[in-house]
Amino acid sequence: MDLRALLFDINSTLIDIETDERMEECYRAIAHLLTYQGIDLRRWAVYDLYFQVMGEQFAQSLEPYPEFDVVAVWREVLSRSATEYTRSLPAEKLAQLPLLIAELQRGIARKRLCLYPQVRETLDQLKMRYRLAVVSDGQTAYAVPELRAVGLDQYFDPIVISGDYGYRKPDPRLFQHALDKLQIGADQAIFIGDDRFRDVFGARRLGMKTVWFCNNNQNAGAEPDYIVYQFAELPRAIDFLTERA
Repeated sequence: MDLRALLFDINSTLIDIETDERMEECYRAIAHLLTYQGIDLRRWAVYDLYFQVMGEQFAQSLEPYPEFDVVAVWREVLSRSATEYTRSLPAEKLAQLPLLIAELQRGIARKRLCLYPQVRETLDQLKMRYRLAVVSDGQTAYAVPELRAVGLDQYFDPIVISGDYGYRKPDPRLFQHALDKLQIGADQAIFIGDDRFRDVFGARRLGMKTVWFCNNNQNAGAEPDYIVYQFAELPRAIDFLTERA
C-alpha cells in the first residue's frame, strides 16, 4: 500500500469531550450578553429561538445527512431580535457577534476537554512518516479552537469540518474534500474514527482503509479493517495495513 496520509475524526477519537448544549446556563449568559446589544430576551426565549432556527436549517436542507451552521444560526437569531439600537452598532461588531455568541455557548456547555492517553506521542511518531488531516462532523467555531486548546492545531492540514459544507459523514464528499486537498487517492489514505457508521462506512464508500477506535461507541456500521482499543496501538495497525496491502 502506497500510504501517504492518515485522516482522523476529532471528538471521541483524538479528544475526550463532553458538552451539554441544552444547559440553561448557556442561554442565561447569552441573554445577558444580548442585553448589551440592545436585545431584551429571557434565557428560555433565546433557547427556543436558537433551536427553532437550527431546526429550520435542517428542514430546508436537501442533503441526506444534513449539517447545521452554528454561526449562521446565531446570525439569524440576532437578525430576528435586533432593535434599532442593535442595528446602530458598529458593522465590525455586528459581524463578529454571531461567532462570539457561538463560542460563549460552547464554552459554557463544555464539561470536559482533554486528549485521550498517548494521542500526542502517537501523532508525533506518525507525522514523521505521513501527512495528517482531519475530517470531522461539527463546527469550525468549536473544532479549531478545541484542537488548539489541547495542543493539536499544528498537526493537521487540511481540517475539513462538516458545518462548513452543510452535510456530515458518512457523506463521501467530506472525505473527498480532504483527499483533494492532499492531492492523493483514496487508496493512499487510512481513516481513523470511533463511529462505525459515520467514520468506517463513510470512508469505505470511497475505498479507504479504516481503523476503528473502539471507544464505547458500539453503533452498527461497516466492518473496519483494523480495531484499536488504545490510541498507542495505532502505529501497529498502520504497519499491519500497509504490509498486508
